[in-house]
Amino acid sequence: MRELTVYNTLTRKKELFKPVTPGQVKMYVCGITPYNHSHMGNARPFVTWDVIKRYLKHLGYQVTHIQNFTDVDDKIINAANGEDAAWDTVANRYIASYFEVMDKLRVQRADRYPRVSEHMDDIISMIGELVKKGHAYELDGDIYYRVRSFENYGELSHRSLDDMMAGARIEVDDRKENPMDFALWKSAKPGEPAWDSPWGKGRPGWHIECSAMSLKYLGEPFDFHGGGSDLIFPHHENEIAQTEACCGHGPMVNYWVHNGFITIDSEKMSKSLNNFFLVKDVLEHYSADALRYFLISNHYRSPLDFSDERLTEMTRSLERLGTAIDNTLYLLDLPSGSGSAASAQLLNDARKAMEDFEEAMCDDFNTALASAAMFELAKKLNIYKNEVVTDDVPVDASVLAEVKHIFKTMTDILGILEDRWNGVRGGTGDKDYAELMDVILELRQECRAQKQYALADAIRDKLSELGITIEDSPQGARWKK
Repeated sequence: MRELTVYNTLTRKKELFKPVTPGQVKMYVCGITPYNHSHMGNARPFVTWDVIKRYLKHLGYQVTHIQNFTDVDDKIINAANGEDAAWDTVANRYIASYFEVMDKLRVQRADRYPRVSEHMDDIISMIGELVKKGHAYELDGDIYYRVRSFENYGELSHRSLDDMMAGARIEVDDRKENPMDFALWKSAKPGEPAWDSPWGKGRPGWHIECSAMSLKYLGEPFDFHGGGSDLIFPHHENEIAQTEACCGHGPMVNYWVHNGFITIDSEKMSKSLNNFFLVKDVLEHYSADALRYFLISNHYRSPLDFSDERLTEMTRSLERLGTAIDNTLYLLDLPSGSGSAASAQLLNDARKAMEDFEEAMCDDFNTALASAAMFELAKKLNIYKNEVVTDDVPVDASVLAEVKHIFKTMTDILGILEDRWNGVRGGTGDKDYAELMDVILELRQECRAQKQYALADAIRDKLSELGITIEDSPQGARWKK
């Protein structure tokens, strides 16, 4: 199994990956708070972790993937009150919306999607243990975590507790022992959902849920904990404090992995700034492949600036890859001949490209460099196809089969162009579109057979005006968009 290095936010350096259990990977990814449709900033971590999971499986690991839904939260309650609906009605609506757009982006499902509302017993039990051990205290039905009780508080964000007290936004509550102490349990208020607990009716604070659910499903320690950079503090910092204090030892997680922000004109995309774009709206203008490829076009830790120009660029780049896929499938349909120097060179190029691809992905999941290797293979494939068509170079079916396997492995790991491999050549992801084009080409070929060349050329020219190119060859006509 190849060696994999991962940048660990905790240590601020790349480290050799060593799984807790050989051959297995356990990972927890912080999910959405479902109070609105998912925006582009929400989508980046889930596509990132989908690629990471796909690559870990490619390396031979058995992956267990847990991703929560924060379905009990102030934002959901406010949204529900604003539209006079039940809190769980709002949460369920936007969870369904999340799955709808993530399925379109081909984000593979996690093994479990635990919800806060379904894990109250686990959360209450963990809070009780923290109180028992002196890490939490009660104030009029509220339970707060005592940050001074945890010696390593601040190790993830690399700030001292005093610095964080000075710079963080803190809920004003003079009753607390320390302004940085955070809520584990909030006493019930009118118009809010509430559950029974030893401290009276109430609901959890934000951070305790992920500690309780990751511990329940993955144990301690597990391999990866992921999310956006904005979660480093306070959410993930507080998770470490809660889990390690409860268990009496650390580490909670061996590798903390955080993706960079999506920006607009270098400013973070967020609902609070009202500069966000909903995934469902973007998908009305661009293909899911283009959007997914945009989200992995930079290294996951780097910022990613959103624009129409970038998505148009992604569409064009994918069409270049799509053309190489079309050419691969086209060559595989040709009669196989004897080996040739061109075939041998293509196979060497493909193996080298796969080696470069894996080297990039094993270096902290560098999708940008991995993509460069994939495009290099696409270029070599297109050159080979031209040699076959123009120079009568014989096609070696065994070589093409291996090259196809390598090329498709790359696109499968990145999660793109699945439809293209299935013969949908227009880049639209619409099989009906492809079938319509096949009918048009058949009619055009019939015109040529009946020597109605002017009409055949008119069809070709009209399609060209629509951005569709027709390529004639001895084996028949092909099209691309």
